Amino acid sequence: MEKEILIRSEQDSQANQSRDLLPVLYSQVEKKIVIVRNMPVILDADVAALYGVETKRVNEAIKNNPDKFPEDYMFALTNEDLQDLRSKISTANVSSKSRSLPKVFTEKGLYMLATILKSKRATKVTFAIIETLPR
Repeated sequence: MEKEILIRSEQDSQANQSRDLLPVLYSQVEKKIVIVRNMPVILDADVAALYGVETKRVNEAIKNNPDKFPEDYMFALTNEDLQDLRSKISTANVSSKSRSLPKVFTEKGLYMLATILKSKRATKVTFAIIETLPR
């Protein structure tokens, strides 16, 4: 019985540490949210930066799991979307060197991506995203 209490106590401590880290993540996430097609989304390059991976890893996850990313979870920007985004937000993380149009993730898509990437950081960032995205 004593061992269970000790474990719970350690878990409570870890949970408190996680909560302490979330305010920093919230501010990072808030800066990455953009509105495309009247939806709050985050660009693939920004998702990669938040999750601590390369953008190509995010795109590999999409390519390897297409059934997990329907249109309301993730979609590629059109040229029109991209021009609109660039005109509204000069700091948008959109590379002009890319051979393909950037992808954006809705809240559901970000959660799905975190389940595929399976890292502690991805999980923490996903919590911050869910708490930060406007409803």
